[in-house]
This record gives sequence, structure tokens and C-alpha cells, in this order.
Amino acid sequence: MQALAFAPMREEDLDWVSAREAELHAHPWSRGNFADSLASGYDAWVLSCDGVSAGYAIVMNVLDEAHLLDIGVVTALQGKGLATRFLDWLAEGARTRGACDFYLEVRPSNTAALRLYARSGFVEIGRRRGYYPAAGGREDAVVMRRAL
Repeated sequence: MQALAFAPMREEDLDWVSAREAELHAHPWSRGNFADSLASGYDAWVLSCDGVSAGYAIVMNVLDEAHLLDIGVVTALQGKGLATRFLDWLAEGARTRGACDFYLEVRPSNTAALRLYARSGFVEIGRRRGYYPAAGGREDAVVMRRAL
């Protein structure tokens, strides 16, 4: 099993994170979005696997809820269980800080993410119509929840 490490995201990480985001998503967050998340005090993490930067995540905590705003695992390391382990670590951190529920939104066209989230205990609780920008206009968001 790979050795994972989780470090708070820092200003110095933003170039790497935003470059990975651009590789992973058709409509990526900007470097400014990540900088704003840091400035807002959101939980922002960089995942390392065997000493190599492997992923990142942003979680917003509000009262007794945690909201996964963004997550990514570098393409070369996908399919190795890192995202599942990262999600579980994030969920445990949210639970420790008093969250009862963990929420996220995901594109219905992102079938790999939907499978990952379902395997990680998230269930669909609703839809947000026209939530995401898409090549042909707008795409819905599947709203999912994991009880902590």
C-alpha cells in the first residue's frame, strides 16, 4: 500500500494545483479560485503518495456540514484507490470538526466520479438544474450526501 501524506495547501502550491486542475477538468477552477479558498479559511489540502504530489482538495465547513468543493488526483495515479482514501480522510477530518453530513455536487456526465462517490458512501439527494457550464450550454449537478 502506498504511503499517503496530507499537508495544508499553501500559496506555494497554487501553481501546481491550478495546473493539475486544468489537466483534469474541462471547466477548471482558476488559480484565483484556489487563492480565494485559502484566504477564506477553507480546508485546503495537498495529497502526496510516496513523497510525490498526487492530489488536492478544498472543503468548506459550515456549522455541522462539510462541503467538498473540489478534489483531484493526478491522471497518472488514478485508479489506484487514492481518491477513495483521500475522501475517507477528508470525511474523518470533517467529522472530527463536528460535521454530521458531507455534501458535494458532481456532473452527471462524470460517471467515474459518480461511481467513486457511491463507493465512498455518498448517495444522491437531489439535482441542481443548469449548475455547471458545459460545451453545449449548462449541465445539471447531482447533489450527494454522506452521513458522518
